[in-house]
Order: sequence, then structure tokens, then C-alpha cells
Amino acid sequence: MSFWIEGWSDSCLMVVSRTNNSFLQQTGWLEDTTLLEPLHAVLCTIDAGSIAIGVSGGADSAMLLVAAAQIAEQQKKTIHAVHVHHGLVAAADAWAAHTAQLAQQVGVAFHFLPVQVAFDSGKGIEAAARLARYNAFEQWSVNYDCHHMLLAHHRDDQAETMLLRLLRGAGVQGMSGMAARTRRGSLQLYRPWLDVGRNKILDAAARYEAQTGWMPVQDPTNRDEKYTRAAVRTLLTPVLNKRWPQWQGNLLRHARVMAESTLLLQDLGDMDLQHCLLTEDGLGFSLARWRQLPQHRQANVMRQWLRRLDIAMPTEARLNQWLQQLRQVHALGHDRNILLKHQGCHIICRRGQVQVLLDDADGSITIGSA
Repeated sequence: MSFWIEGWSDSCLMVVSRTNNSFLQQTGWLEDTTLLEPLHAVLCTIDAGSIAIGVSGGADSAMLLVAAAQIAEQQKKTIHAVHVHHGLVAAADAWAAHTAQLAQQVGVAFHFLPVQVAFDSGKGIEAAARLARYNAFEQWSVNYDCHHMLLAHHRDDQAETMLLRLLRGAGVQGMSGMAARTRRGSLQLYRPWLDVGRNKILDAAARYEAQTGWMPVQDPTNRDEKYTRAAVRTLLTPVLNKRWPQWQGNLLRHARVMAESTLLLQDLGDMDLQHCLLTEDGLGFSLARWRQLPQHRQANVMRQWLRRLDIAMPTEARLNQWLQQLRQVHALGHDRNILLKHQGCHIICRRGQVQVLLDDADGSITIGSA
């Protein structure tokens, strides 16, 4: 196989295939519409000529790439296969090359994004790798002006996510599970297969391998019990499958209920926040009006305010500390120094207003006299 490679930046290479993907229609590799229908529905809603697929080389993302390439050819859309190289296992280079072969096979551009995982972030390897991956996706989308990306999360992934969040004590929004559509900056993320069982994807991968010879990579970390998700998959899931075979469906129904509850809380938060806001830019709200609300609605307003401003949500413990301080401060907001530091900003209380100030480049803030 021949590829040509060009530099994109210090952290990305791009490989472009010269193979046409019309063979997909000829081989009839996928006759089961379970995978194609939800993907087709999502692609039809995207009013853009270029769409990215996050591809690790595993069965799930590989089949998403193949299916998307088939549908996109019919819809006259351009597909980009985007592969993040975390460098966490010795076989990472081989996985990238193998995934590039698949991209060439189906006739799409392949983008290789090496990242540095922050092992000392305190988040754990899995969370740090996930953050690095999504940051790389977002930066790539800006550089290539491609703002729609599909991810291959499926029903089994969603059930595992729900179980993990339940064990960690997630709230209503967390128990909504992964959303079918989310945004990171200017990048819109889609998960068309959240209602598709992994067995369907594995069946498709087996058929594709039989017809083309290409087989998905096997990531050993998926079965390594030192990783939390792998531990759930290998230790808890078999027991649940045996004892409660309907557990996945039950959790997914719970996720839908929690998603509806989340929307109701956000609607209520919007109404309460609108009553409290004092500035058109939404950066400040009235302490007095906020205090008139019941305490549970005060917390909801705070969450909705941060969400509107696209500020990372604090932990429950930190949010409760903030609420306690704001409830105790003088009504005019000047009897004590309220300066709540958060990611990239500070929350202050002065002259009866709760305000957010974005940090300067050096991490400091400037508080004027106004």
C-alpha cells in the first residue's frame, strides 16, 4: 500500500488515500440496517460537506468509519478518519498504521494526532487520556474547518457509563448518560449508535474481515482490571448479565428519565436565573433576588449560570462551599472578601452582585472600582 504524508503542525500528520470506496456497494458487507439507519439519519441532519469520524482502530469505530464512508458517498459528503495516538501501549504505532490502511481501503483521508497524556493531572490515566483526545479533536476541527464528528459509542458503552456514574454518586445530569449530541467549543459531536448493541457491531466487523481481510485492533487495556472501566467490564458485567439480564435496558430507560429531568431543571434554572440577572452579558446576578429563592433552587441557579457561561461545573463539595459563603455574606456583598477561584475564572461578590471575572493570561484578575 502506498500513502503520501504531509505535515499539518507539530502534532499532526495527514495521510490521504487514493483508493475509491465504491467496492463497499459491490461487496454488500453490511445488509443489516440496524447500523446504517441511525447513522443515515444523523448524517442527513448535518448540513456540512465534511464530517470527521473518531477512529481508534477497534471494531466499533472501524465499522462506524466503513458505514459512514458508504453512506457519505451516496450523500456526496467528505469523510475524514481522525486517529489519536496516546502513546500508552507499545503497539500504538502499529495501530495507527493499521487504521490508516482501513482509511485507504474505504477511500477517506486519514489524520494522525499524537498527544501527550498528562499523567500527573490527578485525574487518572483514563480521564487524562480522554481529555487529551477530545482536546486534540477540538484543535483539529479548528485547523481543518471541519466541525462535525461522529463517535462510535454504543448501547454497551452507555450502560457501562451509567453504572460507573452510579457507583461514583453522579447527580441527575450525570445519570442522563452520554448524550447523542454534544458540543466542545466549535466541534459538534454525534453518537449515532447509542441504541445499538455491540454484538451487532462485532457481527459486522466479522463480515467485513471475511470479505476484505482487514481485522480490528485488540486493545489489551480493555480487559486490564487496573483500569476502572475494564474492571467493570470484566468483573461486574458478567455477574449482572447472569443475574439481571435486562440490566442494560433498565439503565438506559433510567438515563432517558434523567435526561428529561435534567431538561426540566434547566428550564426552571433559566426562569430563576432570568429573574436574578442584572447584566445583559449574563456575568452578574442579584444576590438579594437569589437569596429569595429556596435553597435547592439557589443551587440550581448557580449551576445554570455556570452552564450558560460555559464554565466547568465544580464538584458538589465545592459548590456547597460557594453557596454557604454567598448565603452568609452581607446583603450588599461588602462585609467580607468573597473571592472564589475556579478553572480560568474567579467568582466575586460586591455591591450586591455575584459576578464572574475571567482570569488574565497570567492567571491573575483585575477588579475595577466600578
